[in-house]
Amino acid sequence: MAKSFFGTDGIRGTVNTESLNSEIALKLGLAAGKIFTRGDHKHRVLIGKDTRISGYMLESALESGFTSSGMDVFLTGPIPTPAVAYLTQALRADLGVMITASHNTYEDNGFKLFGPDGLKLTDEKQLEINELMNRSDIMSLQDKNQIGAARRVDDALSRYIEFAKATFPNTMRLDHLKIVIDCANGAAYKVAPMIFWELGADIIVIGDQPNGRNINQDCGSTKTQSLKEEVKSNNADLGIAFDGDGDRLVIIDEKGDEVNGDHLLGMIALSLKNKNLLKNKNIVSTIMATKSLENYLKSIDLKLIRTKVGDRYVIEKMLDIGSNFGGEPSGHLIINDFSSTGDAIVSSLQVLSLMIEENRPISNLTNLFPLTPQKNYEFKTENINNISNSFLEELSNKMNEKIGDEGRVIIRKSGTEPLIRVMVETDTKNIGEKLIDEIKLSLNHST
Repeated sequence: MAKSFFGTDGIRGTVNTESLNSEIALKLGLAAGKIFTRGDHKHRVLIGKDTRISGYMLESALESGFTSSGMDVFLTGPIPTPAVAYLTQALRADLGVMITASHNTYEDNGFKLFGPDGLKLTDEKQLEINELMNRSDIMSLQDKNQIGAARRVDDALSRYIEFAKATFPNTMRLDHLKIVIDCANGAAYKVAPMIFWELGADIIVIGDQPNGRNINQDCGSTKTQSLKEEVKSNNADLGIAFDGDGDRLVIIDEKGDEVNGDHLLGMIALSLKNKNLLKNKNIVSTIMATKSLENYLKSIDLKLIRTKVGDRYVIEKMLDIGSNFGGEPSGHLIINDFSSTGDAIVSSLQVLSLMIEENRPISNLTNLFPLTPQKNYEFKTENINNISNSFLEELSNKMNEKIGDEGRVIIRKSGTEPLIRVMVETDTKNIGEKLIDEIKLSLNHST
């Protein structure tokens, strides 16, 4: 049976296990290199990475696969995922690869792939690569006369810094704003502080001492307690937490409270609408966006379009319907006038520009609508493959019938971890708790 290497966001797994190792990296380079060396031009691939210690090992194996396929390899070193998307376009590369496991801890790693347009590869293109990776003769498909070279892109960071700064209004500066930045000991640890400092902010930086093993460790967008404390103790105007690869952000307001992702989406949507900068009335998010956001957008004459979970699906839908703004409540925000993928630094600059325009604190700007309470539960299992999608769909339908008009239930497999994610959205606390307990029981019986 052919192995499926790809999940919802590229390839991801625990390093030096059957889910992710040097052999898989080599095969990925060989297979993707074979597919992206079509045509007569000189072919090139750009490879970036975050700060995980396993990045060295995987980068070397990946480089070997691509050069064996005849592609020239451009290496950037540690750099955010959106920088890879941008530089893939800017350097006219055929492919971009980011070595990262995003918000996961250092034991995991993976690969995100971008086409020459800076967009993440489609399911169809990933399937094509997957099929080649499964071929027993993958090592013999290469042309002995076509071998590529590798080189470092010494100005990769400075190129991205200038790109990001250019998305901030050139009539504005960040003077008089005190900002705490949490770089998650990850890919943004060099570029983020430089960008905010060059724009004039008074910055306090945490999570900027990566050692290969501390990425996302008690820091970053999934662990914001230290950032909240720093914001309060320094009387800062704002806190910004990035995840390990710099495509996702969490905002902490001046009170030390986390800004809800749906409120961020609503705030930016309203701002773009008021400036007549929306291409149409459609705002794209995922099934995880709340009913509250949907109702708020409707109240300002906008429409929420939902997709599967994953910023890749949000972007695909945006392109399909001609929308220029969307994102996930988890913090992937996409303004495709600027970026072809989620970019936490660019998104945070848009939030800051709005604060300056309105001359109001972030807590005041985001308090747009009351949120329907959500209960989230993660069911961890080593037997994730034994739980079928059809079973989860049937269970989800059953729970939604029970909750009726009082809310909604989403039950899905994580695309990046061995988890079943459950979300119950309802104003009625007892109903939410009862349904969670019932879902737990059903999932336990299924394994």
